Amino acid sequence: MGFTIGISRGIRDIRSGSRRRGRSSDGTVVAEYTGLWGWDVVPGARAVAGSCSCGRAGCRAPGAHPLPHAPVIRAGAPLDEVTALWSEFPGASVMLPVGRAFDVIEVAEPAGCHALARLERMGLPVGPVAATPDGRAQFYVAPGAAAALPDLLYRMGWDDPDALDLRGLGRGSHVTAPPSDRAGLGPVRWLRSPALDSASRPPEARLLLGTLAYVAHRSGS
Repeated sequence: MGFTIGISRGIRDIRSGSRRRGRSSDGTVVAEYTGLWGWDVVPGARAVAGSCSCGRAGCRAPGAHPLPHAPVIRAGAPLDEVTALWSEFPGASVMLPVGRAFDVIEVAEPAGCHALARLERMGLPVGPVAATPDGRAQFYVAPGAAAALPDLLYRMGWDDPDALDLRGLGRGSHVTAPPSDRAGLGPVRWLRSPALDSASRPPEARLLLGTLAYVAHRSGS
C-alpha cells in the first residue's frame, strides 16, 4: 500500500509540472500504468501518412506494434526509472503486453458497449474496457482466457467464435493503451477506466463471456 501511495504522489507531482508547462507528459501516463495498475509497458511504433515509425519497408502493422528492440518497462519500476526510460523514445505509443497481468477479449464496439451496459446492470464484475479507433471493444480479463476461449464458448453452446466476431488476445500480443494513437487512425479510449481492484485482479472470462457472446450473436443476426 505504501508503495502505491508513493507512486500516486509522484505522479501527481509530475502532473502538476506538466500542467504548468501547458501539456501532458507521456511519462506520466506510463508511470500510471506501471505504478498504479501494475502493468508492464513497451514503447510502440506510430503511423504517419501510412508509414510506420519502425522504419521497416512493408511493415505489416504500421503504428500497431512495439518498436524493435524497445525494452519492457516493468510494473513497479521506480518512477524516476520509468520516466528516464520513456524519454529515450519520444513520440512512442504506449503498448501493453497481453498474457501477463491480463488477457483481452475483443468484440465489435457496438456489441461491446451493449454488453458492458448489461454486465453493469447485472452487477457482474467487469475490468477495464477500451475502444479502438477501428471500432473494436477490448475487455481486459484474467490471463489464460485467450487459450481457453474456444472451449469456454463450446461449453456455453457456441461452437464458432469467428461467427460471433469474438477474438481472444493472449501471450505474445500487445494492445495500444489509451490515450495513444493506433495505426494512425486516432486515439484508443477507455469505455471503462482501470481501477485498483480490477487492474490487479481482472475478472475471469467465464463471468463475462455468456453476455458477450449473446450480444455479439444478436448484433450479427
